[in-house]
Amino acid sequence: MSERRLLFVCLGNICRSPLVEVVARKRLAEAGLDVVVASCGTSGWHAGEGADPRMVAAARAAGHDLSRHRARQLHAPDFTDYDFLLAMDRDNLRGLHKLAATPEQMERAALFLEWTGVASPLEFPDPWYGDAAGFTAAVNLAERGVAGLIERLRDADR
Repeated sequence: MSERRLLFVCLGNICRSPLVEVVARKRLAEAGLDVVVASCGTSGWHAGEGADPRMVAAARAAGHDLSRHRARQLHAPDFTDYDFLLAMDRDNLRGLHKLAATPEQMERAALFLEWTGVASPLEFPDPWYGDAAGFTAAVNLAERGVAGLIERLRDADR
């Protein structure tokens, strides 16, 4: 199958979506799958900023490097540049649906955890308002979600 392109989307692109992007990039390469991944936020509040320091620390503790990440906002061309736009929660999915220019673009937007087959939770909780444990839990959930993503992509190749 040809190269696939996935965009992970959260609100500010400083916690969840960059975490999932870096975990996916590493695990997809380890699995030998040809997938381009990126992340963005539905808002531009943090555009140009690095990832939240608490997420950087939690990711680093699990062997993932977020030091080079710079937040960016979703742009209209993302709907044509990526095969799937995977939102971290329903609010971000609604934002994607509002920005989609065609029904086909709307169909390519989905909840990340639901799309990857993670049974619970369906929404990726935002650790922003919590403590360090919430960021560690986010790393664990990202690993579970990416494992499901790899299985889905392998099944599609069969």
